[in-house]
Amino acid sequence: MTVTSYVLPTSVAEAVGLLGAHGPDLLVLAGGTIAMPLVNEGVTRPSRVMGLRRAGMGGIEPGDGGLRIGATTTLTALASQDALPLLATAARRTASWAVRNMATVGGNLFSAPRGGDVATALLALDAVVEAAGPGGTRRIPLEAFFTGPMTTALAPDELVTAIVVPPTTGASTFLKLGRRLDNTPSVVTVAALLTTEAGSVTDARVAISGAGPHPRRMAAAEAALAGRALDEASIGAAAQAATDAADPLADAVASDWYRRRMVGVVVRRALEELAQDVHGRAA
Repeated sequence: MTVTSYVLPTSVAEAVGLLGAHGPDLLVLAGGTIAMPLVNEGVTRPSRVMGLRRAGMGGIEPGDGGLRIGATTTLTALASQDALPLLATAARRTASWAVRNMATVGGNLFSAPRGGDVATALLALDAVVEAAGPGGTRRIPLEAFFTGPMTTALAPDELVTAIVVPPTTGASTFLKLGRRLDNTPSVVTVAALLTTEAGSVTDARVAISGAGPHPRRMAAAEAALAGRALDEASIGAAAQAATDAADPLADAVASDWYRRRMVGVVVRRALEELAQDVHGRAA
């Protein structure tokens, strides 16, 4: 079957209406970096395609003290913003420049990637997904957005329209372990954000990909840091907690055994880097 129609809605309302009218027969296309290879290889054969480039869902704007990132914002644009260095670093470490010029933030979240660098950073930033459907707009915490392998909390008649990042304080870092430095699939990716007061951790966010079917927050590692000094003991406890909670999958990039071993290593490195930052500012 070949594509018989290609539509370019000019508003979110029009896009939602088209999705409701055609349902699963409609392939929703943003950057196309994930969908088009599947079409080209014959994995999926859509008869109708909807492009979102003209639907008014792009751009990065300040909002409520944080940022509102339109779903069709490219990774190149995300890498160029300086309001959130953690997110810019994650975008720069994702894929090649050619892919970043096309790939979108919303498309990457919609696909529920097993190893999503940008999704991992957004989790550490406590981001919220904005979704639009026939009943209006709702917000879904990113932590609850991914529900399983390649599945999300998004209803079949909803579209991701934006990602909202609340105001952020504290020190953050992003570390990615891959076979090469750049343009490489992730073995393990860690994004961490810590807030400290009087030498103790008051808020800890540790997000990771490569430790399960999708990027996720490591609650046990965060609990191991909360209320404690950021020292060798708490860092070691957090790294071990992350290792214990890891449930990685094997693929062509790495074995599950290797990923599990590297979870603790990369978490430790990220927290040691943050400790140097925090202690350096306190000195």
